[in-house]
Amino acid sequence: MIRREQPRHAAAASDPGGMRAGWSLLAAELRPRKPALVRVLGWSVLEGVPALLSGALVAAAIDQGFLAGRPGVGFALLGMLGLAMLLRVLATYAMFPHLASVVEPLRDALVRRVVGDALDTALAEQGGGARRTDPAAAVARLTEQVESCRNLTASLLRTLRQLAVTVVAALVGLAVLAPLALPLVLIPLVPAGWLFVRLLGPLARRRRDLLLADERIAAETGRTVAGLRDIVALGAQERVLGDLGTAIDAQAHATRQLARASALRLLVVGVGAQLPVVLLVAAAPVLIRHGMLTPGEVAGAVLYLVKELGPALRALTATVGDWILELGVVTGRLAEATAPREDAEPAQPAAGPVRAPSPRPAALDVYGVTFAYGPHAAPVVADLTLTVPDRGHLAVVGPSGVGKSTLAALLAGLLAPDAGGVALYGIPVAALDPARLRRDVAVVPQEAYVFAGTVRENLTYLHPAATEAELDRAVRLVGCRDLVARLGGYEAGIPDPTALSAGERQLVALARTFVSPARLVILDEATCHLDPATEALAERAFAARPGALVVIAHRMDSARRADRVLVLDGHIPAVGTHEELMDRSALYADLTGHWQGVHTAR
Repeated sequence: MIRREQPRHAAAASDPGGMRAGWSLLAAELRPRKPALVRVLGWSVLEGVPALLSGALVAAAIDQGFLAGRPGVGFALLGMLGLAMLLRVLATYAMFPHLASVVEPLRDALVRRVVGDALDTALAEQGGGARRTDPAAAVARLTEQVESCRNLTASLLRTLRQLAVTVVAALVGLAVLAPLALPLVLIPLVPAGWLFVRLLGPLARRRRDLLLADERIAAETGRTVAGLRDIVALGAQERVLGDLGTAIDAQAHATRQLARASALRLLVVGVGAQLPVVLLVAAAPVLIRHGMLTPGEVAGAVLYLVKELGPALRALTATVGDWILELGVVTGRLAEATAPREDAEPAQPAAGPVRAPSPRPAALDVYGVTFAYGPHAAPVVADLTLTVPDRGHLAVVGPSGVGKSTLAALLAGLLAPDAGGVALYGIPVAALDPARLRRDVAVVPQEAYVFAGTVRENLTYLHPAATEAELDRAVRLVGCRDLVARLGGYEAGIPDPTALSAGERQLVALARTFVSPARLVILDEATCHLDPATEALAERAFAARPGALVVIAHRMDSARRADRVLVLDGHIPAVGTHEELMDRSALYADLTGHWQGVHTAR
């Protein structure tokens, strides 16, 4: 059944990483722990007593003690500050049990949420419903995301509430001790706080861009190393170096962008924490000369800024800022993974064994196909329905292991579906004579088969009566002409097929299939060892050939060339044009974004 997805570009732009949904989930799970949170806040207020009193006690010790010639009073006041520090330690010790009563139930609630979702999935599968998640994914969320959410929440509650109390206490203490100095602090502090909030979104996007750039370089380098022989054989060195250079340039650009965004965090600290100290120290002679502040009050105000406010802002913009972003992303993933699928169509009963052909049959008709590797296994394909018209071109995309090759085997009749069926030009594949099925359907796998014999024997294996002109046209259109010439022509022998590279074997298999009488051609990553230009040439040739073409895409450029695209997203696929799926399918948009700029059709 095709999943109906809502456009997500606007939502992604305003809510990167699903953080809004994550914060909603976190707030909902923390709401029942409100009494414990109140107790944590109460002990946090006591922890903030030293921050509140430090500047005032130091000012009094200077003005009323040491400068007044009463050192005993000064030391006594400093001793009171030491007692306040001891109170902070005791309050922190007393706060931890209440913090545990918030964090541990939160983890338990998230565990119940994930396990409940996995049980709902299992029951739905047992009852014939469409499967929503994979048990392995649920276990991954349980062991990684839930624990990450618990640890981040504990770290933020332990650190962020202390920083917040410290900032508030320092500002209150400063306002009471030296109200004339408060504007010197707030004027730079307010824009620094505004800048910090505005930086959170760009920092998250910059980190994601850098991660994708690193992945592109790794993937491009791996393909280059694996296909060195093909690259040299096809004379594509400059093109491949250009593609790799583009990926490296993209990574360098992403690194510079992240460095610039991170550098702005230093501006936040400089403006919010250091500039107030400079302003206060610069204004101190004037304030003291006119009797507005005493030396002790100036020292106490500086202490509030240097010891309390400055370190709190540095911690907030560095470690805590990263924790906030990570917690938002993790909880957002949990919220998305365990949310009810209200946008999915309800499960339908299994389709009958054969559906009556339409008056004007399509080249390929798939109706309600479901398949699993065993009675108790998770469905690899669930209730899939789609149509490919004559001369149609369908691309199949999705993450590795999602079931693309299994689908290719189902379309070719190599596997029988557990429910539903596949028809070729109106005739169910299950009803076709095996000889006709082998003639009408050709599957080119990733590892192409070349046997010992002449080049002609390999190319005409599926069509022994092929003429010289047909062979010439096939090798020219799929990009195999140079290889045939290098081997010595059609009558040249291939005594050892393993001497050919993987890409050369793919070219032979593609030319062989092009010559064949097959009316449905399925390329199951059959061009993965070719460079992008040769891949594009071969796919365009098959798309212009009579019949229908299904491409299990190795690169997203294959999807752009197709008339329609099938996105295998778990067990809820989506079908549409490239433009439609960019709006409706988050997975397709992510896959397209991953390949953007790395491979382009030439």
